[in-house]
Amino acid sequence: MATATPQTLADTHAASHHPPHLQHHFVSSEQQFSAAKLGMWMFLITEILLFSGMFVAYAVYRTWYPEVFVGASKGLDPWMGGLNTLVLLTSSFTLALSINKAQHNKTKATAWLLVITVVLAGAFMVVKYFEYTSKFHGGVFPGIAFNPHGDHYGFLQDIPYATQFYSIYFVMTGIHGVHVLIGMAVISRMAYRAFRGDFSSSYYTPVEITGLYWHLVDIIWIFLFPLMYLI
Repeated sequence: MATATPQTLADTHAASHHPPHLQHHFVSSEQQFSAAKLGMWMFLITEILLFSGMFVAYAVYRTWYPEVFVGASKGLDPWMGGLNTLVLLTSSFTLALSINKAQHNKTKATAWLLVITVVLAGAFMVVKYFEYTSKFHGGVFPGIAFNPHGDHYGFLQDIPYATQFYSIYFVMTGIHGVHVLIGMAVISRMAYRAFRGDFSSSYYTPVEITGLYWHLVDIIWIFLFPLMYLI
């Protein structure tokens, strides 16, 4: 019978204390979590740079044509924008709660809170769908296709450079909407994994990393809403 060597015993001991979620190139769950969080923050910085360019374009055109932006923004519905703001803020709250539940080993609560977050994100997109389709029916498109007409948007014909405002509006809210859809897909995946029992107080890194992304999406909308709808 083969005798276990000290090295074999050491390897067996290490394997027994190696959690399934821990990648082989990390020495501990804490190190893996720190690396993942740093990676996400670096990614979020690139996202901030992306939207910063659009906010700069908004600031430049608003400085050049302040009266145009004030007049053209009357074609937007602040109540719908406010509803979407409330929906996204609530979704951030439910996602933060899901992280808290994961930290306390409440896997089912984690999963259902993630599901609620996805539903709220879907509600945001539904409201945005009605906003977009209303404008498209009224001839409000970005760029050269801009041809407003009808009772709700006909007045835009008399506002010079209104097309610049709506081009910026569609680009900024459209790219933000794409980020919401990506977030919905990722959060749905997290919910599936939570129902499967993948997360616990010892491992909830993917949920927290997803939360960082989702909070950035919400913060961007908090800036977009007043700039486009209110001022």
